Formats: sequence, structure tokens, C-alpha cells
Amino acid sequence: RRHVAGLARLGHGVVARDGGDLQCDARGRISQAAWGDIARAPTLNGEAEIRIPAETQSGKVFRLKGKGVKSVRSHREGDLYCTATVETPINLTPEQRELMEKFEATFAGEGARKHSPRHSTFVDGVKGFWDRMVS
Repeated sequence: RRHVAGLARLGHGVVARDGGDLQCDARGRISQAAWGDIARAPTLNGEAEIRIPAETQSGKVFRLKGKGVKSVRSHREGDLYCTATVETPINLTPEQRELMEKFEATFAGEGARKHSPRHSTFVDGVKGFWDRMVS
């Protein structure tokens, strides 16, 4: 991956190049990832919109076909790959902190796993492995 001159910082972080393809981060708040939103990604021709669906997990990659760099050899347009990155809020006000504590309290108990897809998948996998070992 090579750094692309001219696209280094456009409010979206660093854009990297891999052949004709470009890679960047699509950063957002937890609420945007949970409810869905529209993110903007830097391209060679300005900005492109990315529709972020509800319940998007950090690490999901979105492909914008033809928004990369034109290859000299094949004359094919590369693609832009944007990785969803959910940012943890900082410098919370007392009101925001209280709201986050109330929100976190709703995840208590046995039903909390259904709201954490990666955790429940891991725990279910461990349970399944253990059950197979015991039987």
C-alpha cells in the first residue's frame, strides 16, 4: 500500500493506494453505526456518499466501484474500499456520561448477548466446542 499524494488529509484520515484501488476509513459515532447514516469518502473527483446501513459493525468494508485510480496498463478504473470505523466518544459532558451509563445498563442480564454479535458468536462457539468434547 502506498500513500496517495493529494488525498492524504481531507477530514477522513489517510487514503492508501494498492494498485488501482484506494483504501480509506469511514469514521462515525456509535449512533450513526447503530441507526444507519450517510458517510462521505474522499475520491479523486471530490467526495462520494456511502450509505451506512443500520447495525453496521466496525471493520465492515464498503466498495465504491470505479472510484479508485485509473491503471496505466489496463486503463481500468480501480475501486475505493472504505472500512467502517466506529469511534469511541471522548470528552463527554456530565449529561452525555449519564445517558451512556443508562444505555449501558440496558445490556445487563442474559439477553445482552443478542446485542453483541461478535461476543455471542464467540461464546456460542466455545459452548459448542465444550459440548462436543464432553459428549
